[in-house]
Formats: sequence, structure tokens, C-alpha cells
Amino acid sequence: MKKEKICEMEKSAQLKDVQSESVQEEYTKDQGYAKDISPQKKYKDTVFRMLFGKEERALSLYNGVNGTDYKDASSLQFNTLENAVFMNVKNDLSFVFASCVNLYEHQSTVPVNMPLRDLFYIADVWQKEFMNKSIYSTKRTVMPNPNFVVFYNGVKTLPEQMEMKLSDNYLIPTDEPSLELKVKVLNINSGMNEELKERCPELKQYMQYIDRVRNYSKEMELKDAVIKAVEECIRENILRDFLMEQKAEVVRMSIYEFDEEREMAIIRADERELGREEGRTEGERRITVLYKCLLDDERTEDLRRAFEDDIYRSTLCKEYGI
Repeated sequence: MKKEKICEMEKSAQLKDVQSESVQEEYTKDQGYAKDISPQKKYKDTVFRMLFGKEERALSLYNGVNGTDYKDASSLQFNTLENAVFMNVKNDLSFVFASCVNLYEHQSTVPVNMPLRDLFYIADVWQKEFMNKSIYSTKRTVMPNPNFVVFYNGVKTLPEQMEMKLSDNYLIPTDEPSLELKVKVLNINSGMNEELKERCPELKQYMQYIDRVRNYSKEMELKDAVIKAVEECIRENILRDFLMEQKAEVVRMSIYEFDEEREMAIIRADERELGREEGRTEGERRITVLYKCLLDDERTEDLRRAFEDDIYRSTLCKEYGI
């Protein structure tokens, strides 16, 4: 067989290897990107999950969070849940290490319901762990300590560190809830938790990449911003090995993630505007009722003052129970 023919067959095999099962696409060899890298709404993976889905990097993240210096990742065991409960998403990172089960999540929105989500996750993990063991025996069932951490890098301002509790969602506030779950939220945006990022270089470099995408997306198309950030990070040795190995997938994931982030920002803005509109409508209704009450009671001086004085108008509303 001629040498040229063998080369053609090898190239053909390489092209087939990089074709996605869900999206049949050609491969651009000179850049390493898939031609079709537009946002895919069914695409559920994230760059964070992919980056820290390796034992060594997960251990580095664990060390960063806990201030430890473990070297051997061989005893780290992943148990990340696929399509957990009803959420139709994967939880980001779940692994057992040092007698603890660690549930780590990355969020770009304020994770107000994360304690409830983590409750579902840990219940699912424990159910699978103890499915074949009797929990009705007189022997105490021992289980690894759970740790819940959220790495937040959204645009809304949050403190450097905060705690979210399941009891915050209870209908009736209580100081001694029968069931509690606490989640540590770590803000990893620029200038926040820098000591943590120094202890975990991969987390620091991840945020350097994210910051570049955000900055570039302000002045160019999202796809172009992502590609520029990826190429720049590779040149500057930021997540270089990871990006070189997973370049096309990182680009696809990033486009999806940032597109979804923009969509959520638009939705939240619409909800705020709707709330303001509803507030204006309700305010106008209350004022109309007040003016009618004042006219019915022939309180013309109060009515005239209410037109001009917002504080006095509020006082009158309280007087009439409006």
C-alpha cells in the first residue's frame, strides 16, 4: 500500500476519533477546535468539574480549603452523583478523603438553595453506601463526616466567606432546628480568598482564565472571547496542560456556561423589573384608596398635604390600614 494512502487512512481515523456522538462535526486541526462550538443547551458539564475531576487536582483543592498538605491522592475516591435526584444535573465534585465525604460545588449565582440541594445529594450518597447494610441493627452505623463547600465566582458582590444553613429556609425560624445542614461559601473572585488560591494553584489559574473570558466578552463575541482566553492562557502557562489536552471541550463548555450566565442575568433583570412594576401598581392602588378615604371623610387639608408629602402620605396609609 502506498505511503500516501496510509497517511490518508490515519487522518480519517483521527477525524472519526474526535467526532462527538451527539453532534457530528469536523475538526480543525491547526487550532484544535471543533467547528460547531455554539452553545448546546443539553450540554451539562462544566470546566470546573472537568478540571477538578482528576484525583491530583481534587486533592490540591482539598488541601487549599483545609490548609493541609496531603501528597498521595491514591486514597481519594470520587462518588460524584450523575443526574442527582430531580435536578437533572450532576453535582460538581463529591469524593471521600481523610474519613470525610466532601461535596464541592461551583456557582456563579447566589446559591440560596444549596443547603437543600446538598441535603438531597448527601442522602443519595449515604443511601447508596448503606443500601446493603442493616440500619436497624443494634450496632451503630458509622459514616464519614460530610463537608459542604461552594466556590462562588459570580458578578454579584458577596463577602469573602459566608455560611448558608438549611434552617434559613424554614418557614418558622428556630434557633435549635431538629435538622440542620451548613454550607461554607467561598468567594473566589479577584481579591477574595487569595490565600486559598495560593494553596491551590489550579483554582487560582482557573479564576485567571474565567476573568479573561469575562473581560474579553465585553468587547467581542462570546465564542471569540473564549478562544482568545484559551490561547492566551496556554501561551502564559495558565492551566496549560489541561487546556492543551481538552481544548475543544473547554471552549464548548465555556460558551455554554457563560451563555447560560448571561441568560440568567437577563431573567433576573426581567424579574426585578416585573417586581418594580407590580410594586408601582400596588403603590398606585394604595394611594387611590387613601385619596378616596380622605375625600369621603372631607379631610381636604390632609388630602392636599398628602399630594406633596410622601412621609405624611405613608402616615395616613397606616392610619387607615391601607
